[in-house]
Amino acid sequence: MDVLRPPLIRIGGRMYRKNLIQEQAFPHEEEEDFYAGPGDCADEPCDAFVVEETERGFQCRVEVPSPFYKYIIGKKGETKKRLETETRTSISIPKPGVEGEIVITGQQRSGVISARTRIDVLLDSFRKKQPFTHFLSLALNQPALQEKFLQFKEEVLEKCSKDHGVSSSLFQNPAKLHLTLGTLVLLNEQEIQKACDLLQRCKEEFVDQITGGQPLTVEVAGVEYMNDDPAMTDVLYAKVHMKDGSNRLQMVADQLVERFVASGLMLKEWDRVKLHATVMNTLFRKDPTEERNNTMTGKSSFKERESFNGQNILKLFENFHFGEVQLDSVRLSQRFSSDASGYYATSGQL
Repeated sequence: MDVLRPPLIRIGGRMYRKNLIQEQAFPHEEEEDFYAGPGDCADEPCDAFVVEETERGFQCRVEVPSPFYKYIIGKKGETKKRLETETRTSISIPKPGVEGEIVITGQQRSGVISARTRIDVLLDSFRKKQPFTHFLSLALNQPALQEKFLQFKEEVLEKCSKDHGVSSSLFQNPAKLHLTLGTLVLLNEQEIQKACDLLQRCKEEFVDQITGGQPLTVEVAGVEYMNDDPAMTDVLYAKVHMKDGSNRLQMVADQLVERFVASGLMLKEWDRVKLHATVMNTLFRKDPTEERNNTMTGKSSFKERESFNGQNILKLFENFHFGEVQLDSVRLSQRFSSDASGYYATSGQL
């Protein structure tokens, strides 16, 4: 990392520098002990969070999902002790597995602000390392489209099964055909509810205005691949566009992601949402339940992907017509789940 150009982290609408810290490595370390450097945060106004004045000084509360407590505590409590010593504060953390607030108290307001900011940096760093738990989706599993998808699958296997890597295990579960707008890491009921509430506000503030309160009719036609070499394909997707030629679906998708990123519930990955419906994915090969039928473990395999040769598929099915779909809701879908219809379980929707 260039020490003159440290990476920037956005927290609560403010930008912070993430300084390079050299730490001593501990052998047989049970938990990763991340340390956020002091930086200049103590001198900044704390308009991103509330600091209360008490009889004994100052206090700040922060909602933290219980799985993250161990990262703030650190190995043998070392991270917590270091934060308390260097910021001259006391940090109270709920018992493991108990959802609640972390309470920071101190005699100096600047110390409380510094401790809170450094905890936020810790949480931001470890949240980025978590596998996503939910995603915003648009269902494409209407019966007519499922039927056309199964026709596509049958014809691909009939005409291209001898191509390297092509097999029936690569295909998406037709009941779970969808568009993904963005992924989220939601680790407790409070975070899920926050996402649901934001989804509803988006509907009221701009979605209904863009759509006119009516379903959007889209056409699913043609296939494309994600990577650079069609002979080494990992993901093949169906292309999606508005039937009327407008960009209303793109506008809804981009503005939803923008709002969720601004709220801190989603990380910004691209400048705009790539509207696509995955039909073949090599992740499905390594674990037939991956993203399709896994309702048990909630875990995914990390074996190396085996790509397939998609050249003939792209040539033969370049203009394959999957059908038209009426999109009437955006769902907060739960990863590794299924509802009664076979689609992903829904935590909320607009």
